[in-house]
Amino acid sequence: MGKIELIATAAFGLEAVVAKELKNLGYKDQMPENGRVTFSGDEEAVCRTNLWLRSADRVLVKMGEFDALSFEELFERTKALPWDDWLPENAEFPVTGKSVKSKLFSVPDCQAIVKKAVVEKMKQKYRRQWFEENGPRYRIEVGLLKDRATITIDTSGVGLHKRGYRELTATAPLRETLAAGMVMLSNWPADRVLADPFCGSGTILVEAALIALNIAPGLRRQFDAGHWPNIPQKYWQKAREEAQSLAVKDRKLRLFGTDSDEKVLSLARHHARKAGVEDQIHFQQQKFANFRSRFQYGYIICNPPYGERMGEVSEAEEIYRQMREVFKKLPTWTFCIITSHPGFEKIFGRPAGKKRKLYNGRLQCNYYQYRGPDPPGTPLRAGVTPPSP
Repeated sequence: MGKIELIATAAFGLEAVVAKELKNLGYKDQMPENGRVTFSGDEEAVCRTNLWLRSADRVLVKMGEFDALSFEELFERTKALPWDDWLPENAEFPVTGKSVKSKLFSVPDCQAIVKKAVVEKMKQKYRRQWFEENGPRYRIEVGLLKDRATITIDTSGVGLHKRGYRELTATAPLRETLAAGMVMLSNWPADRVLADPFCGSGTILVEAALIALNIAPGLRRQFDAGHWPNIPQKYWQKAREEAQSLAVKDRKLRLFGTDSDEKVLSLARHHARKAGVEDQIHFQQQKFANFRSRFQYGYIICNPPYGERMGEVSEAEEIYRQMREVFKKLPTWTFCIITSHPGFEKIFGRPAGKKRKLYNGRLQCNYYQYRGPDPPGTPLRAGVTPPSP
C-alpha cells in the first residue's frame, strides 16, 4: 500500500508531546496542528503507533481533505476517495461527524451523505446493492471546519487512554494520556524519586512506571485495525514482539503515592497490579499535611483538588496553602502541579518557572512547573524513549 497519511489526535496542549513521541518512533515527516499531529507512515506504523503512543487519543487514517460548500460536493468528493483499498465487502462502517463554522452545519445530514457515498463506491467495487456489515469495524468520521472537510478512519477503536489496567475509577479521574503527558513534560529522570501526595487511583504513578520501564502502553489491549485484512497480522505480531523485547526488566524505581482515602488507595494498588508495576510503587494512607521525605532530591507530580463544585473552592485553596508550607521543606525538589484554579500561583506564593495550558477532559487547566536543582555531578539525561525503526 506504500505511504499512508495518518493523524494522531491529542488533547489541546499535548500536541508537541505527541509530535516528540512520533519522532522518537522514527516518524519525522509530520505536521502538528491544534488537537492533532499529521504524519506519514505505512501499515506497520498503524501497529507501532497504537502500541507505543502514550499521550495521543487515537490514530486515524486520513482518507482525504477537501473544500465542501454543498452536500453534492461532499458526496462526490467522498465517493472519489479510495474506499475500495481499505474496506472489505463485509466491513462495518458507522459514520460519525462534527461541524464547526461551516455551511454544512447539519451533522446528521453530513453523516448520511458520507455513508451513502461510501456505499456507492462499494457497489462499484463489489457489484452488489446491499452490504451486511458484519465484519471488522472501520469507524469513519467526517469533520468540517470552516467548510474544509477531513474524512478519516479510526484505527484505534476505543480511545488510547484505555490501556486495560484501569477497570475501576475514583472520583474525578485523570485520563491516562494526560497523566503520561504530564510525566513526560516534567522531564523526570527515572533514577530520581517520584511522589504523588494526591495519588487517588494511582494513574500518574502507573504511567510513570510504564514510561521508566519502557513498557508500551497498548500491549494489554486490542485495536480495531487489528482485525483489518489489509493490515497483515504479521505486522501486529512483529510490533508486539518488538515492544516486549524493549521493556526494561531490571530497573528498580522509587515511586511513592499517598492519599488520605484508603478506598481509593485500594484502587491504586489494583491498577498497579493490573499494569504489571505493583512492585515498583509504594502506596500509603497519609494526610497531605503530614507528607515528608527522607530523600534530598526528588519530583512531585500531582493533580490536587480544583474546587470546581460549589462549596469546594475554599477547601482547595486551603490545600494550596498547605502545599506552600509542605513544599518549603523540600527546597531541592521539582514540583509539577495541574489545576484549573486561576489563582493557584498567588495562593501557593510563587510564580511557576513554566506554565502550560492543558485540558483535563473539557476543563481548561494550567500545568505549573517549579524546577529544583539537580544533584551535584548529574550528567545530561536523554530519558527513556520508544525505539526508532
